[in-house]
Amino acid sequence: MSRTLLILALLVALPGLAQERRSKSHVSANGMYSVRLVEEAPGKCRVEMHKESGPVWQFEGCIGTVDDFYFASNDGERFWLLRPLAEKGKKSTVEKKGKKKVKVPAWANTPVAELYDRSGQKLQEKRLQDFLLGSRELGEVRQMHAHFKWLEGTLGIPGKGPRLTDDAKVEFESVGAKTHRLSF
Repeated sequence: MSRTLLILALLVALPGLAQERRSKSHVSANGMYSVRLVEEAPGKCRVEMHKESGPVWQFEGCIGTVDDFYFASNDGERFWLLRPLAEKGKKSTVEKKGKKKVKVPAWANTPVAELYDRSGQKLQEKRLQDFLLGSRELGEVRQMHAHFKWLEGTLGIPGKGPRLTDDAKVEFESVGAKTHRLSF
């Protein structure tokens, strides 16, 4: 009987012992702000913006994962989220490129970069196809069963990782070595 109670007590206590996980913090170009995602438990998250003196703002919500990249704006009001490991989309589209129609695979429609404000409102979204236009570049994407890898310098893909430039742009290379810049 006491063994059963001990096992039950351990099962009840285990969720409370789960450790909080945090994404890597990235400092704004002016060095004043940093942003990160904190996962208290699966499905329970918050995004925090900090100054050296302490928290500036936060909101509840699981926007991205602790393995994604978060970049703070110089005024601490917005942040970019980059997803190096993105879940494949489910809907293919046909797009017009000049006079030709081109079928875009479902996974190329997946959002991989998103700009948010301090309340968690999505201001802008970039899909993989916004960064990889040619079939040669799309062929460089590392396909997995339900996800794909597309960002150089991350997840075993050689290259320079995503970074913030002195002029407050998020800069990164997609597979195929093309450099991209995102403004706040």
